[in-house]
Amino acid sequence: MSTPRLTDRRPEVGADELVAAMTPPPRFDAVRFGTYLPNPDEPSQAAAVVACRGFAERVGAGRPRKSWVRSLFGGGSDAAAAGRPGLYLDGGFGVGKTHLLASIWHAAPGPKSYGTFVELTHLVGALGFAEAVRRLSAHRLLAIDEFELDDPGDTMLVTRLLSELTSAGVHVAATSNTLPDKLGEGRFAADDFLREIHAMSARFDVVRVDGPDYRHRGLPDAPDPLTDDELTRRAATVPGATLDDFDELCAHLGRLHPSRYGRLVEGVSAVHLRGVHAAPDQDVALRLVALADRLYDSAVPVAVSGAPLSELFTDEMLRGGYRKKYLRAVSRLVALSRDAVRA
Repeated sequence: MSTPRLTDRRPEVGADELVAAMTPPPRFDAVRFGTYLPNPDEPSQAAAVVACRGFAERVGAGRPRKSWVRSLFGGGSDAAAAGRPGLYLDGGFGVGKTHLLASIWHAAPGPKSYGTFVELTHLVGALGFAEAVRRLSAHRLLAIDEFELDDPGDTMLVTRLLSELTSAGVHVAATSNTLPDKLGEGRFAADDFLREIHAMSARFDVVRVDGPDYRHRGLPDAPDPLTDDELTRRAATVPGATLDDFDELCAHLGRLHPSRYGRLVEGVSAVHLRGVHAAPDQDVALRLVALADRLYDSAVPVAVSGAPLSELFTDEMLRGGYRKKYLRAVSRLVALSRDAVRA
């Protein structure tokens, strides 16, 4: 009997399912503020825990005061005391921002929702803007992971959405690798949208989380790839595993909206990819980033033949505007490839 393939899956996600599924991924089911272990060499991490606890308490206290109209970087003592309706966790990859975001979600009372930036934009597309605002406005908290603006359409959509939601009293917590007033830099003509970007950033208190990537602390580089035969044999012995040709999977991802990638890997115990090589272009690379995030959320080990997962993105890509996204994906995929070796 042949090993199942991801490319044979055609996941569909309805609008009502999208809303119901807006909860932290399985990897973060059990995280809480008490399980976050700040690096003693990075005082910003302990400070971030305090700030996030305080924000969760504000969510529980009720509707936020509209202090966001004051400047993000010069709001003064009144604005600092009241707190803005948004909290923005900024920092490098692997410093625990998603852990803290999920902890806020778990600590805050409902109704509440949690999703990635891609999932949020897809939700608006599936429901329509007015219906998305109607449903989300009834929530106390919207948590957005991996916040990023990759094109002008997303910029206009999200700034308008957050304006509507925060005006309705919804608290918004977000994580990103980019300060809110720098979103979009290197990706599109951000200067043309500065007014919208700055209007959005004024709704957030920014909390910096510094430190090295915890996934790589004292650990070796990516495991060596297997041979094709070794990969095939290993996939056949793991119940619930999949085995795919890398190029075929890349083509399959292009036929699915990234919001379906979570459903694509749902229930998969391990992913095996044959013939891995560097992404041929940026479109494929960004789809692989989205897939890496969903694999990491579900803690799915990844084993490969061909090139190691650390070589998934070219040097040119790593010098470009999406550098932080690619580095995050490499960090997560290398961690998952180590899980495959341990398994």
